[in-house]
Formats: sequence, structure tokens, C-alpha cells
Amino acid sequence: MAPFNESMEIANLRCFIPVGGQAKRLRPLTNDISKPCVRFLNRPLLEFPMATLAEQGVRNFIFGEGGYTNYTNLFDQYGEGIGFSAKYQIQPRVHIKHQPNLDDKGSADSYRLNVEYYDVQKPVLVIQGDNLFDLVLREFIRAHEERSAMMTIALTRVEQVEQYGIADLGLDMRIKRFIEKPAAAEAPSKLANAGIYLLSPEVRKIVAGEAIRRLREERGRLDFGFDLIPYLVDNGYPVYGYELAVWYDLGSPERYLKAMHDVLHGALNIRVLEPKIAPDRNVWVQGYSEDSIKRREAIVQQYQERKLAIEGAALIGRHTRIGDFCTIADSNIDNFCILGESVRVERSAIMDAARIGDNARISESIVGRKVLVDSTPEHPTSIESNSVIGNAVTIGAGCSLVQTRVNPGLTIPPGLRYSDAFLVTAEDVITLAQRGATEQGIS
Repeated sequence: MAPFNESMEIANLRCFIPVGGQAKRLRPLTNDISKPCVRFLNRPLLEFPMATLAEQGVRNFIFGEGGYTNYTNLFDQYGEGIGFSAKYQIQPRVHIKHQPNLDDKGSADSYRLNVEYYDVQKPVLVIQGDNLFDLVLREFIRAHEERSAMMTIALTRVEQVEQYGIADLGLDMRIKRFIEKPAAAEAPSKLANAGIYLLSPEVRKIVAGEAIRRLREERGRLDFGFDLIPYLVDNGYPVYGYELAVWYDLGSPERYLKAMHDVLHGALNIRVLEPKIAPDRNVWVQGYSEDSIKRREAIVQQYQERKLAIEGAALIGRHTRIGDFCTIADSNIDNFCILGESVRVERSAIMDAARIGDNARISESIVGRKVLVDSTPEHPTSIESNSVIGNAVTIGAGCSLVQTRVNPGLTIPPGLRYSDAFLVTAEDVITLAQRGATEQGIS
């Protein structure tokens, strides 16, 4: 095999990102938006893995969008890649292609359709648009080439094996077996598929072949984890593992908040241009324009005068206004937010343009975009315990939400309480609250 050539190999890669799922575990955040476009630390989630790769030399991306929402969100947000390149100062610029209106039967089938449509003859790097990872691409490619692999799969150690594809490895990291979502007693290891693959050009020929065509028709799908990887392994093709040290799956509110906390504390590049407001603290307040810099300076002054308490790490976005005597603890407050006085936000994410009233308490929760949380000293509102508030929700003063999800656009009248509920419709707002009131003896 030819010696590794970093600039040639990375420049020749095509990065394929399948985006076909409905992201049910992260609802209601994904009710009205594609999961890769969900806000995370003040930018769309997808930009973290894309920037990681683009900064290492990847210039060609293909988005394998399935469904109208996935396609329109990603096409409208990223187009051909010009804006993304300017934002991250990537030169020469990134080029993005999108899946044409062809129906696929899973992530590997989307790969098949797109490499045929765009006649991709080069190696293909596959990543997921909803994961965070630390990958040194040069080393990943080198490991692939040194083993003459047809496919190299990034693996990460997990505890809950039932939720992932699990690899059984030989001493040389060659995958002997691959089991998608096994029972704990049947898992051959704790090394899980991280959804990052390096595919040699030969894989295109295999997925276009008769055997895979029959498999796709028999099963009605062609998924990487359930179908293609086991097929390659079981038929003796050289498939190898490559272990990652840092990887996050943001597929649930709990995992979203865990990733947010760890990144704030330095697990990955937070990708913020502004300096920390204190040299020994992971606390950032963003501000680029003249107006947003004024807001930034006002928040920094509050912090210095001890009118704003910041515990642990925090990221506060542009044009955000925070009232006196608030506490921000291990949390993210996005752009254009307004927080009243004496608000406490702990281990939570507040997305852009949210408005939070006086004395509100938000802990271990996610508050969506353009949410209005009314709250007063006399009737404080609390949102806690992995609650997730969809976009454009209005919550009345004195409400209490514990482990509760609220669909976008709903309005909750003042004083209602919910525990372990999912408010899907306007009817649920009343019926679930009434049930809770009855159980608590409230008339």
C-alpha cells in the first residue's frame, strides 16, 4: 500500500452525513426541526463535528437527508457551504451537496444512493450529525491504510450496551462479530459503534451488488448498524475498529445536558472566540458587534460587582440581558435571552430569545427557543428534573414542571403543576394538570 499522504488523503475524502431519523428521544426539541439543527452551546449541533473535520482539511460534504424537514432545514441553513466556510474561516471553502429527491431505506441505502448520484470514486468518511467527538483524522486514516481495511469503525466504551451496536474484536482490532443493540448478557464487549466510518471505494461496489440488493428487498431497509456492517463482517471483509477517547451521543435530554456540562468544562473545543471573563474560570460571555459588546460588558460588570453569581462553568450568548441577583451554574444561556431578577439556572440550557421572569428556578432542564416563562416573587415558576420545553411555549406564573415535556407552541395557564408528563396537545395542558391537582388534593 502506498505511504500515507495527509494532504492528499484528507483532501480527497468525501464526508457523508446521513440525516434520516425523526429523533424521537429528543422530542419536543425535534418536533419542528431536524436534530442536527437543534441548538447546542449557541450554534446548530451539526457545526461542531463539521468544524472539527473542516479544520483538518475536509472540504467536501454530502448530506443524506431523508424527509422534508431534514432536507429543508439543512439546505436552508447550509446551502452549498459558503456561509459555514465564512463563519469558521475555512479556506479553501467547504462544498456541500444534498441528497436528491430519492427515497432511501436507511442510512447505508442513503450512502448508496448518494455515492451513485454524485459518482463518488474516492474514500468516504461517514459521521453522524448529532454526535460530538474528538477525532484526529490523520491517525484514523493511517490506521485504516496500515491494516488494508475495507471499513474502519470508530468505537467508544459504553455502559449501556443495549442501546448501541457492539463489536467483538480480535487482538489486531479486526471485528469478528457485530451485534446491533444486544441484550446485556449477549454483548461481547463494551465497545460501541460511534457512527463514524471510513469506507474504501470497494464498499460502493458491494452496496451496488446483487447480494446487497436482495438483502435490502428482503428486510425492507439497508442500515449501517443493522445490515451493512454485519454483512461485511460475516462475509469476511476486512472491517476494523478504532477506539475513540471522547465521544458524546446527544440522543436524549439527559445526554444533551451531560455533553453540555462536559464541553463547558473542557472536554472538547467549545469554539468560542471571546476570552474567558476570568483567567481561571470556564466562563464566556459572547459579543461581536458594538451593541452586543455593550451587553457583554454589562454582564461582566455585574459579575465583578457580585450582582451576578456564576458557579462552575457557563456560556452566555450575544445580546442577552440578565437581571441582578441571578445565579448561573454550569449552564448555557443562548443569544437574545432576557432573564429577570433573582433567576437561578442550574445545569440547564436556555435557547435563544427565551424570556425568563423574576425568581424563576430552572434546573437540569432544556428550555427551547422563544419560550416565555412568566414568574414573579409572589408566584415563582420552577422547571426541573430533565424537563424539556419546546419552542415558542408560554408558561404562566407559579407553574411547576418536574420531568415534564411540553410540545412547541402550547400555553400553560398560571399555577398549574405537572410531574412526569408529556403535554402533546392543548387538551393535555388541562387534563394532565387536573389529574395532578386531584392527586395532590388541590381543588
